Amino acid sequence: MRSRSVLSVPGGNARMIEKGIARNGDIVLVVLEGAAASAQRAAARLVVIAAVRGGDWQSRPRTFRSNGFDTQWMYRDIVEVLQGTECAVDRIVLPKASDAVDIRAVSILLRQIEMEFGRVDPIQLDVQIESASAVVHCDAIAVADPRLAALTFGPGDLAASAGYPLAGIGMADSWDAGYAGHRWHYPMSRISIAAHAAGALAIDGPYAAFRDLDGLRSSARAARALGFDGKWCI
Repeated sequence: MRSRSVLSVPGGNARMIEKGIARNGDIVLVVLEGAAASAQRAAARLVVIAAVRGGDWQSRPRTFRSNGFDTQWMYRDIVEVLQGTECAVDRIVLPKASDAVDIRAVSILLRQIEMEFGRVDPIQLDVQIESASAVVHCDAIAVADPRLAALTFGPGDLAASAGYPLAGIGMADSWDAGYAGHRWHYPMSRISIAAHAAGALAIDGPYAAFRDLDGLRSSARAARALGFDGKWCI
């Protein structure tokens, strides 16, 4: 499956989801994480359910991102969206994973829901590596379950977790100028090697300077040089 571009759209906005899935991204990702205020999360799930059931996904995997393992909303995102779509989701992106136990726990839940609806093909998982713990455990995460299809680098949250100063997500800044090398080489290399050793894809995070095409091109080329298969877009 081609994953050179992964287009992220907010899960609580039906119009933006419709526009997103009409575009040419290899994967369109409907995002529940941070997509709505706490009181509106149930309504956002209903929007995602409607998009999965009624949207023209053009043969691409029906994909959404749940809230993270560090929240009280993730289990409801998974259960309610899968039950509301009668298990028609093809791929789930999991934020804030820390180790392989997280992935196995979600896989057990998915297997039960797949059994409920008689689904034969396993729902795939795309796991975001965006904390110091996740980088340390990314080898184990990559082989935690056969349904894992990709590891995705999350530079913004990783910077916060690991104490990296950061001016903008995915962007070079004055801290890069003061460092004799590629500041993200270690985590990105770990993620790419772990993913490919497990037969999964490695996906780079987004580039936040939307109008800086030269910077985006440079960021994408650096990721490709490290073996990454694709990149997120917002």
